[in-house]
Amino acid sequence: MTLHPLVERLLAHPATQRVDAATLDAWLEAAGDGVLFFSGDPVRFPEGTDVAVVLPELRAALGQGLRIGVVARADEDALARRVGVQRWPSLVFLRDGAYLGTVSGMQDWDVFLRDAAQVLAAAPRRLPSIGIPVVAAESAGHCH
Repeated sequence: MTLHPLVERLLAHPATQRVDAATLDAWLEAAGDGVLFFSGDPVRFPEGTDVAVVLPELRAALGQGLRIGVVARADEDALARRVGVQRWPSLVFLRDGAYLGTVSGMQDWDVFLRDAAQVLAAAPRRLPSIGIPVVAAESAGHCH
């Protein structure tokens, strides 16, 4: 799968790198604030290209220390499950490898900036994942 030219242009930014299944763990372990960008299929989710254009401006407004990881299209579904992404496009914010929150979809600038700033101000927590929680049933001395 190839990336849209606007996503490729984002990858040319010095604070941006491509993240795939082989490099995700190392990217997550890096110190500081980072954002993983899940652009999605540009035909199904055209707003992903809008986010690709706005992301460097968002980075500049939030602070220059923000690393940007562009998730490789071929690995998006697998990596989305690992970090709890359920909607494209999505920005997953992290600090020192810990999850801060996700901003999904394309937003008006003021909303985008406010939501991203709120996520960056959140306390770090464990990465979410997609799945059904397993809850043990109280046993009455027999199996179901």
